[in-house]
Amino acid sequence: MTLISKTLATELKRRRRSLMRIMGDNAIAIIPASREAIRSRDTEYAYRQDSNFYYLSGFKEPEALMVLIPGRKAGQFIMFCRERDPLKETWHGRRLGVERAPSALGADDAFPIGDIDDILPGLLEGRQFVYHTLGKDQLFDAQLLGWLNQARSSRRDGADPDAFISLDYHLHEMRVHKSRQELVLLKKAAKISANAHKRAMLSCKSGMHEYELEACLIHEYRSNNACHAFPPIVGGGENGCILHYTENTDQLEDGSLVLVDSGAEFEGYAGDITRTYPVNGRFTKDQKAVYEIVLAANLAAIDAVKPGNHWNDPHEAAVKVLTQGLRELGILKGSVASLLKDEAYKPYYMHTTGHWLGQDVHDVGEYKIDGNFRLLEPGMVLTIEPGLYLNDSRKIPKKYRNIGIRIEDDVVVTKTGFEVITTDVPKSVEQIESLMNPA
Repeated sequence: MTLISKTLATELKRRRRSLMRIMGDNAIAIIPASREAIRSRDTEYAYRQDSNFYYLSGFKEPEALMVLIPGRKAGQFIMFCRERDPLKETWHGRRLGVERAPSALGADDAFPIGDIDDILPGLLEGRQFVYHTLGKDQLFDAQLLGWLNQARSSRRDGADPDAFISLDYHLHEMRVHKSRQELVLLKKAAKISANAHKRAMLSCKSGMHEYELEACLIHEYRSNNACHAFPPIVGGGENGCILHYTENTDQLEDGSLVLVDSGAEFEGYAGDITRTYPVNGRFTKDQKAVYEIVLAANLAAIDAVKPGNHWNDPHEAAVKVLTQGLRELGILKGSVASLLKDEAYKPYYMHTTGHWLGQDVHDVGEYKIDGNFRLLEPGMVLTIEPGLYLNDSRKIPKKYRNIGIRIEDDVVVTKTGFEVITTDVPKSVEQIESLMNPA
């Protein structure tokens, strides 16, 4: 059952009003909840609400639909949801119910989801613009087109045909700028994520399996009323060179590194941290040489996060450091300028240095506007995650082969620069070795 604090209720109302101002008159927004999904036969995946729906309503239940209708004063917010049902609630858990929805969610009205076919066509009548993102749920899209056809058949005013406008563009632009309330939740997610990574570091030892480290992470998340924001990546040895490795089945070997990429989701907001460390708690000379390059790239990229810099500045700073480092290791040859121009680093660093972070791990929001990288602004939140993935290629000196390293932090753009919200988990060689080898 959904319970929303007064602070969150005020925040949600502000978001809805902002969106309705953008929509203007003669418009209506139709936003469905996520569907429940079958995992196997009659077993369902853990339910996770659609991010846009949750961003505007704070409502976590399935089988729901929210409608926003701009108009006089603040416009209308209407919720369709499940009715109370003692028998079904005995089997599957409590429901908010239609009667409590207006007061609990701040809705102007609420109706049973089973009555939607009778009510929604009437709400669509006279609305020229329908704000809805087509293509996410084809079954729902077909329903919406049916309701729209009913509304059109009832018209007598000769209005222009209805036009669909994607809701994503406007909502995603709103979501890329985090409010004070959102930053509180993101920092909490980062704190839980950091504690989980420290716990994994302290538990790590030769002979363990990757899934045992994964279990450390998950236990810490659940112990703090959070869950994992995405399937944890725990890659020991050569598995660290696989960017999205999630099998997590191999044994961790003495003398190898383990790359751990994981984050908690707390109240709908995600953390995302990557740390790479030696299984036995001590870096070898060659591992340290590669690690220090990636760490320098991480720090250089973070230093490039500030208002007025464009989105790609941190990536360019990281790439320059990584290219110089690959040259020093003897993996690349030639001038740094020519190596950068030729993107010679790409076989060893093939992804960008970060992404937006928020309700989704890879959060929404444009990276370019009118073909140019957008400027960073206060309230934006991004990850900084450079890496080097030195596989078993013969082009790589043998002593550096099968070393995969990524170091990822979560960073808030502030008025004067940046705030790293994942500093609680060690990342320097000295910090990691000190934590893993207490005196």
